[in-house]
Amino acid sequence: MAKKIPMRMCVGCRTMKEKRSLIRIVRTEDGSCRFDPTGKMNGRGAYLCPDPECLRKAVKSRALERALEIKVGEEVFERLRVEIEGREGEA
Repeated sequence: MAKKIPMRMCVGCRTMKEKRSLIRIVRTEDGSCRFDPTGKMNGRGAYLCPDPECLRKAVKSRALERALEIKVGEEVFERLRVEIEGREGEA
């Protein structure tokens, strides 16, 4: 029997994809917003495709802020831009 693959929804394009292919952002207990490269940090998480267009949509619609229920700082968006550009370079 095949192992079940966890699926998550991208907050930018709203499509379901494999959890491992998405970037996770987490709101920690102290109320800060952090990038989660392991996908295992404690806290409320939101997922984003490694696509600049999805990040642009999430910023414009404030979907990331709604999903995490906090104000997301510009440094988090900048870190996501760098991460997405890095993943594009690998592909």
